[in-house]
Amino acid sequence: MRKRLVTVLLAVAAALLAAPAALADGGGAFQGTVEGPGEEPVEGVEVVVSDGSGEVGRDTSDSAGEWRVELPEPGRYTISFQTESFPEGLVPREAGDEEAQRQARGNEQRVVFFLVEEGQQQTGEDAAPSASPTGGADEGEDEAADGTAGEVLGDPEQTGGTFGQRAVQLLVLGVLYGLIIAITAIGLSLIFGTTRLINFAHGDMVTLGAILALVLSAFMPFWAAALLAVAGGALFGGATETFLWRPLRRRGVALIQMFIISIGLSLFVRYLINVLFGPNRERMRAYQLQESFQIGPVSLTPRDVWLIGLSVLVLVAVGLMLQFTRIGKAMRAVSDNRDLARSSGIDVDRVTLVVWMLGGALAALGGIFYGLSQSVHWQVGFHLLLLMFAAVILGGLGTAYGAMVGGLVVGIVAQVSTLWFPAELQNAWALGIMIIVLLVRPQGILGRAERVG
Repeated sequence: MRKRLVTVLLAVAAALLAAPAALADGGGAFQGTVEGPGEEPVEGVEVVVSDGSGEVGRDTSDSAGEWRVELPEPGRYTISFQTESFPEGLVPREAGDEEAQRQARGNEQRVVFFLVEEGQQQTGEDAAPSASPTGGADEGEDEAADGTAGEVLGDPEQTGGTFGQRAVQLLVLGVLYGLIIAITAIGLSLIFGTTRLINFAHGDMVTLGAILALVLSAFMPFWAAALLAVAGGALFGGATETFLWRPLRRRGVALIQMFIISIGLSLFVRYLINVLFGPNRERMRAYQLQESFQIGPVSLTPRDVWLIGLSVLVLVAVGLMLQFTRIGKAMRAVSDNRDLARSSGIDVDRVTLVVWMLGGALAALGGIFYGLSQSVHWQVGFHLLLLMFAAVILGGLGTAYGAMVGGLVVGIVAQVSTLWFPAELQNAWALGIMIIVLLVRPQGILGRAERVG
């Protein structure tokens, strides 16, 4: 009964926190950057935003290549940059790429990233592709900086073609999306299994990993920045366990109170990142500009293939660790019965610390993978949080393997649903599948039924 009550409270809290952004009805703005060869900013390029009735605003890129145009109301707009304002020798790579159509929803800060080169034509790319984290430009349905808009991955050509071709393309993109959700959700599931705590701040651990990798990549190779970001996520998880959660458990604080504290920690970390990092979206420059290639009906970039491969390796490594290593067996024992594990000689506090560090490291890694083909901003983990909870509940509370399966199901359903329904509803369908599965199997796909009372 307590578990069900906590689950309901979690869903209500997530909905209340997401509601203000979703209900915003202002016009928002388009903003972005114009870059030339060598990722150098291009100054003096004039950008014009118009709707069906004419021009609504214009701006000129500054010394950092940045521009911004405020919008009067939500709607579909055309963004174009004036080729006659280009510095000499710079042109788009392909004809027509100086113009893009984008849908603006309430109070969004939509980011459009234009690229130009010397002597040849270049495509315009969105810096903020949608909720599905695989490559290329998006279809014009970006994630809102101040909301939870629907998102579809890939450019129009990638998701075009026959119904079957689009279905296969979205299935592959859904697998990648689901793999990243699974990586971020494993730690959430392990933490719940060992401590029975619903960690609402887990999404901000995802954001922390993406932000650290982005900042550190300016000073070192990206692979080194990613390793340090993962280590930072592990340290953050270990620090919260050592200095916050363990003292609270020893004082006998109830799980409901600890859940409320995790919401406060989430808000504190999220807005601290906003203050230090700023509200704007940024791109991870590593591996962004890549040519896509065809594998049958599927269009992918080398970055997508690497992300799929690495995600699978990470999930397999976690599974082998849990199944065959001493610490993994101890984690499963503590998750099954904490008191029995303690009486059997297992150092439960040490195991719990390792779980928090592993959860923080996996959350940071998922944030890095997500940020590689997304724009990074201060709410990126918060926008994934509800899907992580859905993956954990769908797969079975407290089981890492359930989080893996649940993440894949959520990612695939979210992407494939856009074949028939608007992208704004894709997360709703994913949560709807979760409800249907739980009606048939209340313990989740891989969860075990428990006697109540």
